[in-house]
Amino acid sequence: MSITPRKRSFSFGPEIPRHWLAGSPFATHLVNGLNLVFPAGERFFMRSVKHYAHVIEGDAVLAEEVRAFLAQEAIHAREHDRFIRLLQEEGFDLTRFMAFYEGVLRRVLERANPPKLNLAVTVALEHFTATFAERALTRHTLLEDAHPVMRDLLLWHAAEEIEHKAVAFDVLKKVDPSYALRVAGLLFASSSLLAFWWLGTLTLFLQDRQAKMALGPGGAQARMVRGDLLGLTAVFVSSFVDYLRPGFHPRDSNNLPLAESYLREMAAAAA
Repeated sequence: MSITPRKRSFSFGPEIPRHWLAGSPFATHLVNGLNLVFPAGERFFMRSVKHYAHVIEGDAVLAEEVRAFLAQEAIHAREHDRFIRLLQEEGFDLTRFMAFYEGVLRRVLERANPPKLNLAVTVALEHFTATFAERALTRHTLLEDAHPVMRDLLLWHAAEEIEHKAVAFDVLKKVDPSYALRVAGLLFASSSLLAFWWLGTLTLFLQDRQAKMALGPGGAQARMVRGDLLGLTAVFVSSFVDYLRPGFHPRDSNNLPLAESYLREMAAAAA
């Protein structure tokens, strides 16, 4: 499957409700928390892979895949940046969180780590995003109740994550195929992702009075939250364990047909 950058531009406006995911404040903020970490995370991926562009100069196929990977990630970051601006226009104060997150990511973690570890972290995070993407494209139960613009944003992003899921891994194999390095990247990636994701979610949740009121004990929202968390936890743990296999490769999971199917539907709808 060729990796194809697609110039998408989504209509983020006031027609998107504050609680756009199944009418659930918590589910919405949980996904919005992930949206907050996407743009800077995507740019971290780009820098980590570009650092080793000289290593793959002799591999024309991988070099072209890297070029397409960088283009896709740049577009992803741009669109999620645009959505974050919508959240700010709705009254969420994200200045301190974004400054802290981007500052720690770039000026502390990235600069303190050797480039090989940054690449290994990128590989592990690409695995997590591809796994969550597969769930999004396979199980539409929750996303079917999302606002159409947000559903399209997330499914488009998911499909392209699956499309380029092996690129960073294949670069790492050329740079250093060490299993220990790959596991170190996994541990660093999983702890960082969870910490920033939950901090972003908490930042949004604490500024939404309606969200806090909706989570009374025993209520429908509380039951939905428990289901969301259990489902996400199961996917995360399964993804973590799968990555620990010594012979792991992203293409072991044959989820490319899911991405192809959605991207064909997207292209037909656009036509």
